[in-house]
Amino acid sequence: MTSRPEMLASDQASHSDAADPLHLEFDAKDSEALVKLTGTMKWFDATRGFGFLVSDQAKGDILVHFSVLKEHDRRSLPEGAIVECLVADQERGLQARKILSIDLSTAIAPDTCRTRSSGDRVDPSALLSDAGGFEPVRVKWFNRLKGYGFLVREDDVSEDIFIHMETVRRGGMTDLGPDEPLRARVAMGRKGPLAVEVEPR
Repeated sequence: MTSRPEMLASDQASHSDAADPLHLEFDAKDSEALVKLTGTMKWFDATRGFGFLVSDQAKGDILVHFSVLKEHDRRSLPEGAIVECLVADQERGLQARKILSIDLSTAIAPDTCRTRSSGDRVDPSALLSDAGGFEPVRVKWFNRLKGYGFLVREDDVSEDIFIHMETVRRGGMTDLGPDEPLRARVAMGRKGPLAVEVEPR
């Protein structure tokens, strides 16, 4: 069965930028249907291009599609960021139509979400083409709340390999335990080895 996030994301992907309702100009009638809300970023998957906010001002999660982040020179948002936005109540749930402000002071994950041209960090998925094949690794430590951790190779525990929470999620996992065996593809990031793809072993 297709999950609600996947259905929403699929709907977004089926439109071109020109036809995507997120890119339409808001007339007076449309504006009346939008509500200003402030929420906290629950999670965002940069590879799939969407995530969800939670807000005390709304029932249910609020879909945030990457296209509404373009004017802020972003393609993702870190977990815990406070976002003020205009929200529309769609048939399948609430959806952010315009981001008004982003407060990263409360983010509990590293801000690796700027576009490559505007920041000194790179999203792990951007390095997939530079990564080697899958190799056996183990978890050195991982903190889900901080949104990152480190792996080590089975045959060389002297070198730490950084792993981000988004990479863990793309591998179908929600958390990692100490010494957990995994298979990972590793690329060289600006600050050292970086796991760009991971899966259970």
